[in-house]
Amino acid sequence: MHIIVVGLSHKTAPVEVREKLAVPESRLDEALARLRSYAGIKEGFLLSTCNRVEVYAVVEQIEEGHARVHEFFSDTHLALSSEQLTPHLYGYTGDRAIGHLFRVAASLDSMIVGEPQILGQLKDAFEVALNHKASGVVLNKLVRKAISVAKRVRTETKIAETAVSVSYAAVELAKKIFSNLSEKTVLLVGAGEMAKLAAQHLVDQGVRKVSITTRDAASAVDLARRFNATSIPFDHFRHEMAEADIVLCSTGAARYLIGVEDVEQAVRRRMNRPIFLIDISVPRNIDPAVKDIDNAFLFDIDDLETRVEQNLEERRREAVKAEQMVDEEVGQILHWLKSLEVTPTIVALRHRAEAIKQAEIEKALARLQNLSAQERSVVEGLASGIVNKLLHGSLVTLKAESTSGGGAMFIEAARRFFGLDDPTAAGRPGDTSSAAALDEPDSAEPGATRELSEQHPAGKRQT
Repeated sequence: MHIIVVGLSHKTAPVEVREKLAVPESRLDEALARLRSYAGIKEGFLLSTCNRVEVYAVVEQIEEGHARVHEFFSDTHLALSSEQLTPHLYGYTGDRAIGHLFRVAASLDSMIVGEPQILGQLKDAFEVALNHKASGVVLNKLVRKAISVAKRVRTETKIAETAVSVSYAAVELAKKIFSNLSEKTVLLVGAGEMAKLAAQHLVDQGVRKVSITTRDAASAVDLARRFNATSIPFDHFRHEMAEADIVLCSTGAARYLIGVEDVEQAVRRRMNRPIFLIDISVPRNIDPAVKDIDNAFLFDIDDLETRVEQNLEERRREAVKAEQMVDEEVGQILHWLKSLEVTPTIVALRHRAEAIKQAEIEKALARLQNLSAQERSVVEGLASGIVNKLLHGSLVTLKAESTSGGGAMFIEAARRFFGLDDPTAAGRPGDTSSAAALDEPDSAEPGATRELSEQHPAGKRQT
């Protein structure tokens, strides 16, 4: 049993390749069914977003598993030949695959580190896999752990706290000047895309009063509907500046639309209450000399981009802390996975012992035909007690050592000592249908088998 991931992302493939490989939500059912149909793939789920398309799978053989997922991509997306697709694909196995999933969930592998959307997309993809029974014991544990890691990263670092877009940086600065935005008024001059985004962010932060003006009166009316705002004639906006706490300017004008005199007059009419001006226009639409006016705070596109770069650097520093958390969490999952490796051996050993015990009881009872029901019960209980006490130490040791560096050696030794791989021995290891093989008997101390078999039902089938 091995965990692998195969896929591509914004780091390895251009958008024209990613969009051809993307799986729309309407086709996820079909894609998952096809993925599970490939030989050797025991569990799988598909993560498809605008920036990445990845398959996470539990496979029997590593090389064959990677080959089958490559084949899945080629068969599912006929618009791309194998030669076009393969150079863009990456593949990881084991701890690297687990670490990659955790980094993706925590948005450490995103185009914008710290963005929140990927976690929701991961949850949705996992939900689809659960609904179609494509994900099993291992991937269920793995994805839920990834979600937990992402939440821990957001709680214990500041990776998502600073603005990394020009439009949101403007809002961040506004919040520093005005601690409470809910009572502030915004004047949007022009219909530039970044200014509209900034206005939307301000509304999302609680601003309730917005005025909008553009040279095209019809556009101003349309925008006003979008923001539940008031449209004003373009020739009147300088007069309206006195009523605005925040002025967002983004037009295509090739000259300054707002000069020093305009702002000075607005500040006087505001009785020296601060006014915050954001010029997202290129070329600039507000005279830079406005920065020298008392109680007027002007920021242009360069100021905002500098702020964004500072914030990105802060996120990069926080990402280092997050990477350490990911490494810790990967170690925990590897420990759990190692514990699963011993389950088939424990199940087979319990079954072998049960088969031998039952055979010997039947021989003994055949010679003691006159025993009462109570006496027969005593004989059976004696045999069970001996077997359980003999096995208990071995089972506890196997479980404890399975997660150590020499775990594989202990498991192999147990299988050889007890002949668990010998199909001719009593109680064939491949036949683990007996429920007794999974249960720790009442007469033994708390043992190693019940917890493992409950964690890994597949152990009932594996040897």
